[in-house]
Amino acid sequence: MKVYTKTGDKGKTSLFGGTKVSKDHIRIDSYGTVDELNSAIGLIRSSNIESIYDQQLISIQKNLFHVGAELATPNEKLYLANGKSRLPKMIQDQDIEELEIWIDQMEEELPALMHFILPGGNMASSHAHLCRCICRRAERITVSLNEVEQAREEILKYLNRLSDYLFVLARKIAHDAGHEEIKWLPNE
Repeated sequence: MKVYTKTGDKGKTSLFGGTKVSKDHIRIDSYGTVDELNSAIGLIRSSNIESIYDQQLISIQKNLFHVGAELATPNEKLYLANGKSRLPKMIQDQDIEELEIWIDQMEEELPALMHFILPGGNMASSHAHLCRCICRRAERITVSLNEVEQAREEILKYLNRLSDYLFVLARKIAHDAGHEEIKWLPNE
């Protein structure tokens, strides 16, 4: 199979199931931003991070492919006539709960957060902060999609919790590397 197909040369692309839409369609924007997030998470993984976080991020990257596949599928094409999903896996509550468990485990080892902090630390923690921002954008776009074409609630929850995970991961990576958090104080 060739990488280039030339089918998108006029600004149209196909969703899963064959529906043609403009490349600036909000559905394309939502799963395109999820794809951007997935690539940015690769930047965190390319840093020298603990293997536990690398394994968590690999799991997240796989889940983001599932999120993208679901966002690339119009609602009317998501389920077969027998009610089963067309997709091999869809994000479920246990995927969200897994993120919460990981967040709680990291937070046990971090000082309580009493102020806003400036993104930074080292390269890996800075990439995690950037991923948090991309994740928030993916969430906002998916919320906008949900207002015109319903997105499953689990997708919205997953993206919301993932941004929390990425924030805590950024803090944990910086903390483990001995970087002091720089507080943002409004009167300074």
